[in-house]
Amino acid sequence: MQYRKLGRSDIDVSRICLGTMTFGEQSTEDEAHRQIDYALDQGVNFIDAAEMYPVPPKADTQGRTEEYIGSWLAASGRRDDVVLASKVTGRSKMDYLRDGFETRLTPRQIRSAIEASLERLHTEYLDLYQVHWPDRSTNTFGKRGYVHNEEDDAVPIEETLGELGRLVDEGKVRCVGISNETPWGLMRYVRAAETENLPRVVSIQNPYSLLNRTFEAGLAECAEREDVRLLAYSPLAFGMLTGKYLNGAAPEGARLTRWERFSRYTNARGTQATADYVALAQKHGIDPAQMALAYVNSRSFLTSNIIGATTMEQLETNIASADVELSDELIESIEAIHADNPNPCP
Repeated sequence: MQYRKLGRSDIDVSRICLGTMTFGEQSTEDEAHRQIDYALDQGVNFIDAAEMYPVPPKADTQGRTEEYIGSWLAASGRRDDVVLASKVTGRSKMDYLRDGFETRLTPRQIRSAIEASLERLHTEYLDLYQVHWPDRSTNTFGKRGYVHNEEDDAVPIEETLGELGRLVDEGKVRCVGISNETPWGLMRYVRAAETENLPRVVSIQNPYSLLNRTFEAGLAECAEREDVRLLAYSPLAFGMLTGKYLNGAAPEGARLTRWERFSRYTNARGTQATADYVALAQKHGIDPAQMALAYVNSRSFLTSNIIGATTMEQLETNIASADVELSDELIESIEAIHADNPNPCP
């Protein structure tokens, strides 16, 4: 396993990060614990969660993901072996998170969120605490066609970062990061750190896969020049890039089979691109999932690739992608498919 610095911090994280949004919905507590044990045995030291997990978010399951990680930490005593990350929910109507109030990135709500996360996780601190998505109105989760809202009453980034800074000062958080952000948002966080003497963000967690490389248009340069590199989520596009949904297949228990709401990667162009990438992998005798993950792993603007799984077989395949090196010929073929069908699922 290879390791990379988390931004300009002194924290080393594995190139593969264990994503946990299935814990508590598709994965039982015992299954979650087995995944964590196996991941650590393979050299993974980075675990990512969020207060709103598992997904899909629901009032009756919210917090289970952190609870399952917390029960593993309590039983194993291995807190020092793990770089633990979680997230505070951005602006949303999930009022069950805040006692009936709309979630906002105010100091008071951030404070409430992290205290609850720390309790569920059975830990006194987080290595990385991230803003899950912005408070302001902007393009997130595949939204196209930006429309500016002059009357947006967003909590200022400086105010949000100020509270995160207080959590750092108190020892509750070691580093801070952002997620589902734009180039403008990332640079505002960087500027706020410089002008207000606040913590510098160390990472940006955004979607990145063979079906969605929009990060390359603007954010990749910011990531490289500012040392705020990518934590890539959905690198298999909700499992599409494994090929298991091709030709109308609907595997029992799979995420896209169970929940129709997850349609981001299932449009006609995305399905065609997936078929092309799977055929390319098969031509070269490589597992399609490992080819897709290995491509993400190879990007210079990446810090860590967040994989998730619902079975141990999937987990083993995904983690093993860390040892897969793609030939120049294969990368050229990947780029040719991308050029013919760029970003079908932004």
